Amino acid sequence: MPETTAHVTAAEISRIAGVTRATVSNWRRRHADFPAPTGGTDTSPLYDLGAVRAWLGSRGHTQVADPREELRTAVRLQTSDPDSTTGRIAFVLTLARRSPDETAALADLTDAELAARASEEVAGLLASLPGPAPASPLFSVPDGTTLRALLRCVREAGGPAALTVLAERELEDSAATGVYGTPEPLAQLVAALLPAGVARVLDPACGSGALLAAAAGRGTTELLGQDSVPVQAQRAAVGLRLAAPRAEVTMRIGDSLRADAFDGLTADAVVCNPPYGDRDWGHDELAYDPRWAYGVPGRSESELAWVQHCLAHLVPGGWAVLILPPATASRASGRRVRAELVRGGAVRAVLALPAGAAPPLHVGLHLWVLQRPEPGGPERRSVLFVDTAGASASEAGERTPGGPRTGASRVSVDWAGLTARTLAQWGAFTADPDRFTADPGTARTVPVVDLLDDLVDLTPARQVRISRTEVDPAELSARTETGRRELTEAARALLDAADLTGWTAPGGSVREWRTATASDLARGGALALLRTVPDTKGPEPEEGASAAAPVLTGADIARGTGPTGDPAELGPATATAPVIAAGDVLVRAIAGGAGPMARVADERDAGALLGPQIHLLRPDPARLDSWFLAGFVGSAENVAGASTGSTVLHVAPGRLRVPLLPLDEQRRYGEAFRHVHRLRARARQAARLAEETAALLADGLTGGALLPTEGPPSVTAGPSADTEPA
Repeated sequence: MPETTAHVTAAEISRIAGVTRATVSNWRRRHADFPAPTGGTDTSPLYDLGAVRAWLGSRGHTQVADPREELRTAVRLQTSDPDSTTGRIAFVLTLARRSPDETAALADLTDAELAARASEEVAGLLASLPGPAPASPLFSVPDGTTLRALLRCVREAGGPAALTVLAERELEDSAATGVYGTPEPLAQLVAALLPAGVARVLDPACGSGALLAAAAGRGTTELLGQDSVPVQAQRAAVGLRLAAPRAEVTMRIGDSLRADAFDGLTADAVVCNPPYGDRDWGHDELAYDPRWAYGVPGRSESELAWVQHCLAHLVPGGWAVLILPPATASRASGRRVRAELVRGGAVRAVLALPAGAAPPLHVGLHLWVLQRPEPGGPERRSVLFVDTAGASASEAGERTPGGPRTGASRVSVDWAGLTARTLAQWGAFTADPDRFTADPGTARTVPVVDLLDDLVDLTPARQVRISRTEVDPAELSARTETGRRELTEAARALLDAADLTGWTAPGGSVREWRTATASDLARGGALALLRTVPDTKGPEPEEGASAAAPVLTGADIARGTGPTGDPAELGPATATAPVIAAGDVLVRAIAGGAGPMARVADERDAGALLGPQIHLLRPDPARLDSWFLAGFVGSAENVAGASTGSTVLHVAPGRLRVPLLPLDEQRRYGEAFRHVHRLRARARQAARLAEETAALLADGLTGGALLPTEGPPSVTAGPSADTEPA
């Protein structure tokens, strides 16, 4: 019986070869010896992987695909089962603990030797992973391709990236079940809301382990987690051992509500991002469960079941932070349970996040901060409400166009600012709840007795709403005058930047030039390609780095702000992260969204650490002009040609193309690109100030704190005064 061969699509060939789809189409038309399709259809042909690799090798095309895409393709092409997935996840742990030299030595082994070595090393780790032990040996010769792709992904993209790819196949339908990942900045905020020094933390719906990893980063030494999806629990077990090698990790598989693996255990703190909208959570069989101390949750109130499950696992006085959908705070079916939670003093704070802060992106999620009451403890007379979702775009984030699937808007969240404000308000409240100073429209404490009405609505936007009596007309008038003056200055600066006289057309056709890839230029010494690679070894920091140095993120490039990232988020990679210098060209690693894809580092960026989602191109100033380089590598066409992926587009920096022009001409182009950058920055500033000033004026007029001008209103002729431009 002939051996079944793996098949690949044209898109996968482009990723394997590190070229565009158009290039693969050209190969098919121009080269008679290009492998013929061996399956699929006329519109979606499939090709024999072995024949494709042989053809690419004969043409000298080395494999330069993004390591994540290479691993994703390899996993898809090989028959997968739970045992092989478990083995690959365990192999990530052994690979991530190796030095670069040891990893390189593994790559030199034959497929048979690599499979045997991997099976041997993984065998000793399987007992520490949740779930039944797989059969042994785990790997054979046909696994060689996948193991090599896994090896490269861990070496170049890091262990967490490899774990994400390995879990993808079994998590494809996770969004439909109400299970969502927790972004790193949100996980850090959740962990920061816990008191310092918590030793044991539990996450009963741990997913990938992001919340537990954030807690470990703040000193937690015992991490306990459970998840109903086996691959998630296994992924979390390995990921936490990489992120917190000194912590004790205990991971279990199972539905925490129906089959609590930690029954009877209490923790210092609980963190949780539970499934949302789950009507099959066990309402009937758990009707008399002792965990429902505050009332039996309704069939549609699975979130309130998770709230009480978390409280039941706390020591008296222990804290819990849950990420919940906003409907949990206001649904009529949950009113009685909410009332008992508030009356009993279990709810300490509800914090509203802006839409786009975490999946599902169209919803502004809430953080519920809970504390298990202590017998004879202090009376809790008020609840803190914080509405970060109501902050202005300059404070919470900027609206960016959504993708073609939804047409909705996303928010690029200023996590550094949002976290700082939230923690400041939370710190003031915990220090002295009775003397908390309200921030009208953003933060306010509400007496428990005032919350126990017919609705028991715990929505922050409702509770922090500014009363007409709280507005000082004189202060509002001064703020609007300041805003008007700043807007006028910004508008004048924008007009100056919009002076584009002297820009000419090249003639009857567009100008053409020879180009080279960034990889070619790097090989020739014209520039250096740098990036931040996760590293659990933790070598000495690069000279010039500071432990307190901020981190430049991809969002900073998109928004045009200075470095706002937290160095703690880099973990051990802080020691190896490149230090940004003025003149470096910074390119976002993830394509899409509003804002520029690239910019030139200036004095405010110098000394910052390079974030993990940024590529750094350091040009030789004697051969390349920085602004010329940034302008061309950041163009939409260039980025599209250098990107791989389907829903998330990863930019392969080596594939970005740069025109080969004399240095004098480069500088002329560079000055033009600098002007474009200045125009974009001033337009963004003017738009922000216009929105802020308009909001102040509208609120003042509707609240009675401002009066319209006397006399007939001033009207500008033409429809453009009252309508958006087409």
